[in-house]
Amino acid sequence: MTSSTLVGALPAQDSLERRAYGKVFWRLVPFLMLCYVIAYLDRVNVGFAKLQMAQQLGFSETVFGLGAGIFFLGYFLFEVPSNLLMSKVGARIWIARIMITWGLLSACFMFVKTPTTFYVLRFLLGLAEAGFYPGVILYLTYWYPAHRRAKIIAVFMSAIPVAGIFGNPLSGWIMDAFNGASSLQGWQWMFLIEAVPALLIGVVVLFYLDNGIAKAKWLDADEKKLLAREVELDQQHGSKGPHSVAAVFKDRRIWWMALIYFAFVMGQYALTFWLPTLIKATGVKGNLNIGLLSAIPFICAIIAMNLFGRSADQRRERRWHLIVPALMGAVGFTVAASYTQNTAVSLAFLSLAAAGVLTCAPLFWSLPTAFLSGTAAAAGIAVINSVGNLAGFVSPYLIGYLKDATGSTQVGMYVLAGALVVGAIAVWWTPKELVNR
Repeated sequence: MTSSTLVGALPAQDSLERRAYGKVFWRLVPFLMLCYVIAYLDRVNVGFAKLQMAQQLGFSETVFGLGAGIFFLGYFLFEVPSNLLMSKVGARIWIARIMITWGLLSACFMFVKTPTTFYVLRFLLGLAEAGFYPGVILYLTYWYPAHRRAKIIAVFMSAIPVAGIFGNPLSGWIMDAFNGASSLQGWQWMFLIEAVPALLIGVVVLFYLDNGIAKAKWLDADEKKLLAREVELDQQHGSKGPHSVAAVFKDRRIWWMALIYFAFVMGQYALTFWLPTLIKATGVKGNLNIGLLSAIPFICAIIAMNLFGRSADQRRERRWHLIVPALMGAVGFTVAASYTQNTAVSLAFLSLAAAGVLTCAPLFWSLPTAFLSGTAAAAGIAVINSVGNLAGFVSPYLIGYLKDATGSTQVGMYVLAGALVVGAIAVWWTPKELVNR
């Protein structure tokens, strides 16, 4: 082959690669983001409902915190089986099943009258939704090699702040606008209305998603070949990971990853469940006003997530790209805890905390997916996510308990800051081959 032929082939290869990955991105990522916006909204809108339902139903801060957190016990129990089932039946059917089931259960929250009913429905919602997030992470490994995933997962996980930016004002508006209509409270209307999109999009998933590259009719043969080759080469590079479900549970790296993720999730869910309450405590009145102000930290988070994700992929470096946002979150919680009576200062540092803790998760998933592949990836991702998400049970309950015990959220926020510091230290001790890929 002549040098002129080689020069001509390289731009052609680059063009094919850009075209293939461009098609994958625009076909999958915005749609998966939409699904996750709905998932996250239905998972955390109980934090906004609390502004009305806790007083009307006589729920203490501890009862609310336990109910918010018990979701993650159901999530924990069914997550590994759910991901293994998805790897067998395919993403299309399984993600549709997850969305339709959680939509029905989310609507049932309008009938909550007692703490017991609240606990049971939150537990069942966790069972229903288990597998969605780790399933999508696994699904993305079917399409993208490791060195492209931080940016893509960051874009996908932008759904969390997007849910806060639009969902919190929407929830506040529904609760104010519909309160008393047809003899229902505003929080009941909120649960009912916000459950509908999950049911509708769940049906759309059945017709829209493809289970993998080979099934994608919207890709031509050359694009499929390039994408399949890149994924295969990436899996060979990660072949030092476990190769069976049993080996996953014996791999120390899995449990180290779970520890790191647990620390980060402590901050994430405390923020998303308690942010409306924290803003209200600074003296803000009106559900819509609280919703609008609570969108600000999520706007800051969406900017930080994508800047850090793009930088991490360009430099193929993960360690400092995780340590820095974790410490940002710790500083944000610490300072915000000291200015709970000052709306402007508290909101500024809650924004720093949100930018930090919500940036950690998408960057984190580049670490375990660098050494997991095949069935082991389905199990490994689910194990890490389920153990890490137990923090979603611990942190809301802990904040509620400490608030009842001390009359303030200050101590709880210091605990969250400490957890993020522990996560940053654990990342520092992570093996070099996992953080430089």
